[in-house]
Amino acid sequence: QVQLVESGGGSVQVGGSLRLSCVASGRTLTMGWFRQVPGKEREFVAVITRSSSSALYLDSVKGRFTISRDNAKNTLFLQMSSLKPEETAVYYCAAGPWTLTTAPSDFHSWGQGTQVTVSS
Repeated sequence: QVQLVESGGGSVQVGGSLRLSCVASGRTLTMGWFRQVPGKEREFVAVITRSSSSALYLDSVKGRFTISRDNAKNTLFLQMSSLKPEETAVYYCAAGPWTLTTAPSDFHSWGQGTQVTVSS
């Protein structure tokens, strides 16, 4: 297991952009971003393999969000643009297995989350 620390959340207006970062305490394999609002299950947003050769996105964020990573710095990023009010949530980064997966249950380490609020 690794320790994960997210940053970069905040408040933004509709159509705005934010860049989330997640620093890991050690080497990681597949990593992902998830989000959660009160009363709902945690939702997959984007995942990426260690080599960055493959990534998957939630359909609703395709073309607006980009997941990337810098393995030399053990850092994961999520660039979000054209944000919508319904994307207000706590965003979590997670470290998972070798294989690309979108299931939260497959991820063994989680950050504490960073709040993203999109206002109209």
